[in-house]
Amino acid sequence: MARPPILLLAAIVMIAACSREAEQAVTTSIPAAILGEAPAPQGETVTYMPGDPATRGYLAVPQGEGPFPALILVHEWNGLVDRVRQVADAFAEQGYVALAADLYAGRTGASRDENMALVRETRGNMDAVIANLDAAQRFLRERDDVTGKVAVMGWCFGGGIALSYALGGEHHDATAIFYGSLVEDPAELARLDHPVYGTFAEMDQGIPPEQVERFAAALDSIGIENDIHVYDAVNHGFWLRVDGDRELREAPAQDAWERLLAFLGRVLS
Repeated sequence: MARPPILLLAAIVMIAACSREAEQAVTTSIPAAILGEAPAPQGETVTYMPGDPATRGYLAVPQGEGPFPALILVHEWNGLVDRVRQVADAFAEQGYVALAADLYAGRTGASRDENMALVRETRGNMDAVIANLDAAQRFLRERDDVTGKVAVMGWCFGGGIALSYALGGEHHDATAIFYGSLVEDPAELARLDHPVYGTFAEMDQGIPPEQVERFAAALDSIGIENDIHVYDAVNHGFWLRVDGDRELREAPAQDAWERLLAFLGRVLS
């Protein structure tokens, strides 16, 4: 059998190399932000609470005229930092007007003690939290490029806040919780009027799988549509910081991202 010409062999090698590079470029569909690989935030700082210049959120807007559905992102216990801003950018790329709220009046924590002090102060005045997120909703709904559909989501401290807001704030269309504190009483959860998404971790000692199961069962018992999942072998905080252990966290993070996009696409359409 005749051997292929040298130029043909070279072309085959180049095509194979390009194919490998293409495969490497699409190994994950999750946001670069949670891999620690996103560029600097691309959106803008906004004041969304009238008369409160210290509270400064971050707004990321899709390209095009819209209108688009909207998301309010609630930060973790350390405050509104660039990782959350970059995730807001990722949602804008998916076609959502994303507002990262600021519950700490511009402050961030740099240690466990500082973070806990901010959490205690904020949790100690839930009326102010509700007012903050109500203002965030109004800010979004008043924009010409927003459809009027709004979801609220958060991680850890922010996930618990998202659920608390769902039970006590102005109407919105969906809540997404990433390993946030839960409510298990069906009578209290009956105040919900929209679907709920939840991602949790098997190794999370603060919010163990048994508690998540009771939460999901309570939602089912009162007829609240939900998509709740506990991921094996990962711990609290795995999704927002996949780069902490990419080999372990990337697969569950990708599945959680795909579930979230499907959930938001369904409930905000």
